[in-house]
Order: sequence, then structure tokens, then C-alpha cells
Amino acid sequence: MTTQTARRPDLPALPRTTEAAVLHGAKDLRIEQKPLKTLGPNDVLVEMRSGGICGSDMHYFADGRNGTNELRQPTVLGHEGAGVVIATGADAAITAGTAVVIEPALPCGSCPTCGSGRYNVCATGTCFGSPPTDGLFARHVVVPAAALHALPVSIPAEVGAAIEPLAVAVWAVERAQVQAGHRVLITGAGPIGLLVAQVAAVRGAAEIIVTDVNDDRLAVAAKFGATRTINTAATALDLVGMDRLIECSGNSRALIDGIQTLAPATRATVVGQARPTVDGIPLGFLQRYEIDLVTAFRYAHAFPTAIELVSSAKVDLRSIITSTYPLADAAAALTAPVTDPTNLKVLITY
Repeated sequence: MTTQTARRPDLPALPRTTEAAVLHGAKDLRIEQKPLKTLGPNDVLVEMRSGGICGSDMHYFADGRNGTNELRQPTVLGHEGAGVVIATGADAAITAGTAVVIEPALPCGSCPTCGSGRYNVCATGTCFGSPPTDGLFARHVVVPAAALHALPVSIPAEVGAAIEPLAVAVWAVERAQVQAGHRVLITGAGPIGLLVAQVAAVRGAAEIIVTDVNDDRLAVAAKFGATRTINTAATALDLVGMDRLIECSGNSRALIDGIQTLAPATRATVVGQARPTVDGIPLGFLQRYEIDLVTAFRYAHAFPTAIELVSSAKVDLRSIITSTYPLADAAAALTAPVTDPTNLKVLITY
């Protein structure tokens, strides 16, 4: 049986191939034509408008690996993406012409973990742009309709890719259990840390202290959520009595020092990519004062909240977008935050 597809009548015939940024090895990114898979009944063809550069993309490009995951075959990078639906499978519950953001993690949907709602930690799930699964740095992608979230007109698809890191921040603040009146320490003023600060402010945190070693990033934090900033390269972290630590830098020292600022019966949440093992975590201190140490991985059910925060102007998404590149310059986009440390969120636009 042939799957029927729907598309806007004013659009040309559907493409069978697409231009994509394919990583063949460390620092070996090629713009190539890739075949598009045939639409299944629950699939959607999206014409991309924006794709965000994440730290994981940068690691794959620089080293051919990210954490324990290694590039073993040519793979299209990118897991932050937004675009416009141009065709749908027969059973897809979305219409052509809809602007969407793509939730990149693809859980199995049938295991007990998925059934509990914690699909973000599905043991057999995949994720766009995580080798060997091809990602979103392409002019067109075929994705399951279940991975899409419609964007309101107030959020153009050209910047919609930045909803994905905001979803990370929403989930981080949820896992941290930030409540009104809390004193919150956020270590790391990259895009995630800056968005965490804004979400924590929405949750009613009374004090939001952001640390980093980059004064430019700290200046952005001061404009969006932070009540105080500290450059830990120049100033010792001498805080006490904090209610929450949200570690967004991936730096072990920041986690260790941050934990020791916490009051009894509080919580530390690891968001930045952790090393496989970390020596020096003050386990005795955590136990003595019953401080919870928890982690956050991607997100679960966070995209609707992220979209609402932007559409209601509670979070300034554009505050973290610092530069854009065409797909042809994807390699330059992947190094932009390194070559220019003032860069925060870099987008590929189509």
C-alpha cells in the first residue's frame, strides 16, 4: 500500500535528495547531497529554517567523539532545529505549512521507562545528530510527527532552533526543584546557564548568582536573570547558604566548589556534560547535611513550557543568539564559539 502525502499546493514537487552537512571524521565536514527517506504514514517532511550549534556538535567536529560516543561512519550533525512542514504522511496529525521545532530525542515508546514519562532516559532511544543517527543540519529532513511542536507566529522558525536549549534549561530547573524565594547558584554562563538563569527568575528565585571565567558572558547574565555575577578566575567563590546549585559548565572544579556553598537539606543538579568519573566530590559533606546530588539529561515534556515562556515574553530567546551562518559555512559555525569567545548560540540558517 502506498502512503499518501499532503503538501501545500503552491509548493514545487517534493525533493528526493537534500543538501546536508556530513561529518566524515574530525574536522572533516562536507556539504553533500543525501537521499531523503520515503515518508511513512506518521512521518513529516520539514523544510529547515534554523539549526543550532551545540557543544556536542563542536566536540564531534573537533575530535570525532563526544563523551563516550564515537563517530564510526559519516553522519549528518545537528539536533537543534526548526522549520516548516511541507508534506505529511497519511496519519500524521499536523498540516503542511505549520512552523515547527523538532524534539530530537527518539525514545522507543514501549519500555517501562518511557511508560513512566521519563522518555529522556530511554535505554534504547536515539537522537538526531548523535552518531550514527543522522541529524538536522540539512535543508530538508524526514521526522516522526510525534517529534514536532508547533511554533506560534510570535516565534519565527528562523530562530526556533533555540527552543531546544531552552527546553534543556526548563528541565534543569525542574530537576533542581527551584522554588520561589530560593537562592540559586548557576555555574557556567554559556547558552544553557544563561537560559537557566532566566527560567529560575520566572520560577521566583530571590537571588540568582551566575559564575563563569568570561566577562562578556557574565555581562549578558547580568541583563537576563542574574542578580549577581562572579568571575571565578579573578574572585574566590566564598558563598554560603545557597539553596540550589545548577552546574552548567561541565567543569568538575565548579561542581565541587559549588556544592560546598549549599545550606543543609538543599540540592545540587548536574546539567553540564559530566566526566565519566570525578574525584574530589565532597561525599561526606553531602551526607552530613543531606544535600541531594541529582543529574539532568536532555528533557522530558519540556518543549511546550519552553515555547510558552518565549511566546509570553517571559524568556528572551534572542538574548543568546549571537551569530548566524549559511549551511555552506557549517564548519565555520562549528568553530565560531571557539574562535570568538563572545559568541553564545550560533545558528545555521537556510
